[in-house]
Amino acid sequence: MSDAAPAEPSADAATGEEGNEALGAETDEEMLGTPGPPISRRAPYMIGLLGGLGLLTAWALGNIVMAISGVIVQVVVALFIAAGINPMVVFLERRGMKRPYAVLTVIVIVLAALALFVVALVPVISDQVGKISDNVPEWLDKLEHNRRIQDLDNEYHVLDKIKDFVTGGDFVSSLFGGVLGVGLAVLGLLANAFVITVLTLYFIASYEKTKKALYSLAPASRRDRVTKLGERIFDGIGGYVSGAFIVACCAGLSSLVFLFVVGMGQYAVALAFVVMLTDVIPMIGATIGAVIVCAICFATDVKTGIIAIIFYIAYQQIENYVIYPRVMSKSVDVPGVVTVIAALVGASLLGVVGALLAIPTAAAILMLIREVLVRAQDER
Repeated sequence: MSDAAPAEPSADAATGEEGNEALGAETDEEMLGTPGPPISRRAPYMIGLLGGLGLLTAWALGNIVMAISGVIVQVVVALFIAAGINPMVVFLERRGMKRPYAVLTVIVIVLAALALFVVALVPVISDQVGKISDNVPEWLDKLEHNRRIQDLDNEYHVLDKIKDFVTGGDFVSSLFGGVLGVGLAVLGLLANAFVITVLTLYFIASYEKTKKALYSLAPASRRDRVTKLGERIFDGIGGYVSGAFIVACCAGLSSLVFLFVVGMGQYAVALAFVVMLTDVIPMIGATIGAVIVCAICFATDVKTGIIAIIFYIAYQQIENYVIYPRVMSKSVDVPGVVTVIAALVGASLLGVVGALLAIPTAAAILMLIREVLVRAQDER
């Protein structure tokens, strides 16, 4: 039996197979139809479909942002506070302390200050606020002896309404919508304060990592410039927050000393605390605190009220032209008109929180406009 090589398929067989395949393809085309050209992305249908999907996506994202707006505000506030605390960490680092130990020291100081405020100042402030509320009817009786006040009261009965409102015992409830509303408001305030405190501690502990993570979102070719601009923005925000705290502490301490000197020691701590809180609010905060203190001083004694007006007029000049410029000279550089506009816009958007964050935000925007937009226009 001889070995024979396997026979190769003949050309006729190959031609037959190709013909069968072509016949099968023709049969499929006859059954399913000839495929048409792909749908153009510029077709009206595709434009409408993609546009509708884009609108739905934007609407969904907008609803999500609105739903978590409270959390976003808490995160932004905590980041601003962390930027304000960071100069303390940098100060300790420059004294030879390693950053982890400097951060731990600052965190301990912040927690100790909060604990000291809760344990020592809150009872005193609440007691003095109670005394102020108890003395409101007496102060209103003194105001009734003023002739102009008497004329207004005879026509509109303003003092009687105020006295009934304060002595009725339900004026606080009416402000917040009942006893349950007061409790919910207090719990909400405490919860927000706790969340902001925890977020602030996390941010200050991972401050450098957080900044690097934000800078890494920029393209590698522009990351160096973005980092330098970001560092300047964070330094400006930190300087403004810490500077505002220093200015507010100066106002509170000066008010505390003044009130003890003029014989208002029983209300000194509460009123000084009010002045310190209101002084943080841009533009009108210092005036609000001064008006509150002067009104209570006037109700107690006319001479004390006049002295209080003179003191706060003089102090505000010192604060505006001496304390504030020196403290804020290296943090923010915002023209007066921009400061007013930014504070008004911030207050209309987020209330007091928006007014507090408006000035450093405006300073950051102005810096970006000068360094990016104006420089790009000059190079053209």
